[in-house]
Amino acid sequence: MNGQNRKDISPGIDVYIVLKKDQRSGKRTKGVVKDILTNSSFHPHGIKVRLQDGQVGRVQEIIN
Repeated sequence: MNGQNRKDISPGIDVYIVLKKDQRSGKRTKGVVKDILTNSSFHPHGIKVRLQDGQVGRVQEIIN
Protein backbone atom coordinates (compact mmCIF):
# COMPACT_ATOMS: atom_id res chain seq x y z
CA MET A 1 0.00 0.00 0.00
CA ASN A 2 1.36 3.44 -0.87
CA GLY A 3 1.46 6.25 1.66
CA GLN A 4 -0.60 8.87 -0.17
CA ASN A 5 -3.78 8.62 1.95
CA ARG A 6 -3.72 9.89 5.53
CA LYS A 7 -6.47 7.46 6.60
CA ASP A 8 -4.14 4.49 5.90
CA ILE A 9 -1.48 5.76 8.31
CA SER A 10 -1.62 5.72 12.10
CA PRO A 11 0.96 5.95 14.89
CA GLY A 12 2.63 2.61 15.62
CA ILE A 13 2.59 1.12 12.11
CA ASP A 14 5.72 0.07 10.19
CA VAL A 15 6.50 2.10 7.06
CA TYR A 16 9.20 2.86 4.52
CA ILE A 17 9.86 6.59 4.15
CA VAL A 18 12.12 8.72 1.95
CA LEU A 19 14.09 11.34 3.85
CA LYS A 20 14.55 14.81 2.30
CA LYS A 21 18.28 14.15 1.75
CA ASP A 22 17.47 10.85 -0.03
CA GLN A 23 14.83 12.16 -2.43
CA ARG A 24 17.19 12.19 -5.42
CA SER A 25 18.50 8.66 -4.84
CA GLY A 26 15.16 7.23 -3.69
CA LYS A 27 16.82 5.46 -0.74
CA ARG A 28 14.14 4.30 1.70
CA THR A 29 14.31 4.17 5.49
CA LYS A 30 12.27 1.71 7.56
CA GLY A 31 10.69 2.80 10.82
CA VAL A 32 7.66 3.06 13.08
CA VAL A 33 5.35 6.09 12.80
CA LYS A 34 5.29 8.39 15.84
CA ASP A 35 3.50 11.49 14.48
CA ILE A 36 1.64 12.36 11.27
CA LEU A 37 2.79 15.79 10.06
CA THR A 38 0.64 16.26 6.92
CA ASN A 39 -2.77 17.77 7.64
CA SER A 40 -4.43 17.08 4.29
CA SER A 41 -6.16 13.73 3.63
CA PHE A 42 -4.11 13.07 0.44
CA HIS A 43 -0.64 14.02 -0.80
CA PRO A 44 0.73 12.83 -4.19
CA HIS A 45 4.31 12.47 -2.88
CA GLY A 46 3.31 10.67 0.33
CA ILE A 47 2.11 11.72 3.76
CA LYS A 48 4.87 13.32 5.85
CA VAL A 49 5.52 11.55 9.17
CA ARG A 50 7.98 11.57 12.07
CA LEU A 51 9.38 8.16 13.01
CA GLN A 52 9.95 7.05 16.61
CA ASP A 53 13.69 7.69 16.17
CA GLY A 54 12.97 11.33 15.17
CA GLN A 55 13.59 11.11 11.41
CA VAL A 56 11.08 12.94 9.17
CA GLY A 57 10.10 11.92 5.65
CA ARG A 58 7.31 11.00 3.27
CA VAL A 59 5.71 7.54 3.42
CA GLN A 60 6.45 5.47 0.31
CA GLU A 61 5.09 2.12 1.47
CA ILE A 62 3.09 0.75 4.38
CA ILE A 63 4.41 -2.57 5.68
CA ASN A 64 1.66 -5.02 6.65
